[in-house]
Amino acid sequence: MFNLTIYEAMAKLKFTGGERAWAEESAEALIKIFGELDMIDAKNAEPLVTVLELTNIFRDDVAVKFMTRDELLSNAPEQYGGYFQVPKTLND
Repeated sequence: MFNLTIYEAMAKLKFTGGERAWAEESAEALIKIFGELDMIDAKNAEPLVTVLELTNIFRDDVAVKFMTRDELLSNAPEQYGGYFQVPKTLND
């Protein structure tokens, strides 16, 4: 049987009796499922990225300059040295 106590202490959790029983049963089920996966012979299996037959359509990554600095700063309430100037948010 899976003992949840050590993991509960490491994660600083406190389970009620019902929660503990559910978590232990769930952990045991997962351990059983992964144990079954260990029995599969996958030595000659090709690795997959996805099981779906989808192909990504990529566009060329081309930098496009769409606005000048002056155009961007034209709506700024305050600017300094070619940058947006914003109110101070942190105290010294």
